[in-house]
Amino acid sequence: MKAAVWMGKKKMEVQEVADPRILNPRDCIVKVTATAICGSDVHLYNGLIPTLEKGDILGHEFMGEVVEVGPAVRKTKVGDRVVVPFTIACGACSHCTRTEWSCCDNTNPNAHIAEALMGYSPAGLFGFSHMSGGYAGGQAQYVRVPFADVGPIKIESDIPDEKVLFLSDIFPTGYMAAENCNIVPGRSVVAVWGCGPVGQFAIRSAFLLGAAKVIAIDSIPERRALAEKAGATAIPSGDDVMETLKAMTGGRGPDAAIDAVGMEAHGSTYDDVKQTLKMETDRPFALRQAMSCVRKAGTLSVPGVYAGFLDKVPFGAVMAKGVTIKTGQTHMQRYLHPLLALVEAKKIDPSCIITHRVPLSEAPEAYAMFNAKTDGCIKVVLDPSR
Repeated sequence: MKAAVWMGKKKMEVQEVADPRILNPRDCIVKVTATAICGSDVHLYNGLIPTLEKGDILGHEFMGEVVEVGPAVRKTKVGDRVVVPFTIACGACSHCTRTEWSCCDNTNPNAHIAEALMGYSPAGLFGFSHMSGGYAGGQAQYVRVPFADVGPIKIESDIPDEKVLFLSDIFPTGYMAAENCNIVPGRSVVAVWGCGPVGQFAIRSAFLLGAAKVIAIDSIPERRALAEKAGATAIPSGDDVMETLKAMTGGRGPDAAIDAVGMEAHGSTYDDVKQTLKMETDRPFALRQAMSCVRKAGTLSVPGVYAGFLDKVPFGAVMAKGVTIKTGQTHMQRYLHPLLALVEAKKIDPSCIITHRVPLSEAPEAYAMFNAKTDGCIKVVLDPSR
């Protein structure tokens, strides 16, 4: 089969690789009909996530048709059309039974690597380094999906792939980010740093949850324009964001702040230099602003991915202001059915963020474009049949 593989920093190739096969009785094999490039994939592309190896298949946003199931699979059937969540969960451990799916104890076979860095290991992830299990990703024609009765959600209707594909990650991620904001319907003001795909869904989800106002912060005009189409008030990023937000909120600051940027934020030469010198792993420019700008006793929600250690984080401001912080990989299975219902009811059209549709064979060029944010690129969907 064809797959997009990582061959080094900023070097992707589409190669012929071995087809996946059933390794565990609870596995299934999915023929991929649509897949996408995520902002998290860019962290891998740029060589910022440890334990990635040459030849690893990337991608964790995918859907398709089940073509084979293991002997212990009961619910998922051959022929089912499914969306596969990016977090892999067993469904039986203490975290899964509490619906803390992204903290599953049993799906990362390389848990010892994650434990050395974090103390404990989160769940395994598709296409996201060997620290997260080394699972082959979904930017391929076929994928092995472990725990087939726990992860995939069956799509019963004939709704197009593009309207449900993002249930695999960024729609639930944006929704959980907004849900974590403790939004009071009709009253809460939410500021969102980063108007990329996750930020776009955080904005739309905040409105779905009743936010009175959403302020979107980004340096790229096309992203701000898309945020405004959702009803947000968009402002450019920069050093004057604090004063702008104060002016827009009567001096109080936003009730909640969402950092949808993560480890590759732009705006600080200090962070650029320190990351280049490997003196810090992440560039937390947006996170610093969000910590400082959120109102007293407000909420900071962090769906943006961070890989390791940060520098010059104003945690004193967080403590002194009594800010609540909520973060983490998305508990995907908690949101799949409710958000599918919203899509089917036409309360939201997730395909609105797609700007580019390209063949899988052009994945290397698409990665370069998405990373550089050229040609108005906000979201890329790949067609594995081409």
